[in-house]
Amino acid sequence: MTEAVKNLRVIFAGTPEFAAHHLQVLIDAAQQYGFIIVGVYTQPDRPAGRGKKLTSSAVKILAQKHQLRVFQPASLKIESAQTELQKLDADVMIVVAYGLILPEVILVTPTYGCLNVHGSLLPRWRGAAPLQRAILGDQNTPYGDRNTGVTIMQMDAGLDTGAMLFTSGCAIELNETTQSLHDKLMLLGGDALLEVIARLKKGTLTAVAQDDSQATYAEKITKQEAQINWNLSARHIEKNIRAYNPFPIAFTFFNRQRIKIYSAKFVDTSGIDAVTQNTAKQALPGEVVTVDNSGLSIGCGKGTLQITSLQLPGKNIMTITQLINGYQDFVSVGDCFE
Repeated sequence: MTEAVKNLRVIFAGTPEFAAHHLQVLIDAAQQYGFIIVGVYTQPDRPAGRGKKLTSSAVKILAQKHQLRVFQPASLKIESAQTELQKLDADVMIVVAYGLILPEVILVTPTYGCLNVHGSLLPRWRGAAPLQRAILGDQNTPYGDRNTGVTIMQMDAGLDTGAMLFTSGCAIELNETTQSLHDKLMLLGGDALLEVIARLKKGTLTAVAQDDSQATYAEKITKQEAQINWNLSARHIEKNIRAYNPFPIAFTFFNRQRIKIYSAKFVDTSGIDAVTQNTAKQALPGEVVTVDNSGLSIGCGKGTLQITSLQLPGKNIMTITQLINGYQDFVSVGDCFE
């Protein structure tokens, strides 16, 4: 990528809100940066809600609002879909959380190939769930990574293995949830994308190969792994709760009911609340220690976890104060979560 480009023909491919933000950034900057969006690819409409009504993706809704051509093939492995894309005569294809596999023939169709905005600092956390895995951490970072960011890469046939074109980093805060991290990376990604386009047009874009020896894999999040194991430390469980918010939401069982846990804070192993500095009794894993307006405290393998918001089956999300006021007999000190 060394030659300057005057008029860039861009295809955009994406599906959820994260992708829609990047499309909006491109729409807003098209005239200033000198490019045209010749087509928008997004996944087919899907049934959603209790009525299972066909619902358009966030990207489709935005694209139609701006009178952009929308394409929704079920697969890009089909020859007719590939021919349709080739007819757009694009210089580059920007891919952000599209959700469909791009075969080799698609990767090489645009003049400058396909560029992907990925939510991690590659080669760390290649794969489907980089935001959640960064908060969860691995055996080397048991309480989560301290930093992450976005990488814009040149897509190849591997899973997030392409050469890196631009990176932008940020800190993962101690109270970070996947939702808050999503919002931060969404903004970072939009700015990074414009920088890459500017360099592409100037012919100054440089590709740097990833160090495969440093790669980690962000395996897809399952609902089953979000079940709380009370034998873990309070700090570990609190970190997991943040990672699984807003999906799939951490949960536990109490009196055979599935209880979703939306937020909590840990009490350190000395028995002192890390936030309020109040003394807390150490209890058996899963045992309820206190029930008051400050939270529902539960014993863990180490320390105590103070739940601050949860959801009972068929009810709205509520604070512990709302739980106490509305369901006084639901839980008592000495009860035990499964």
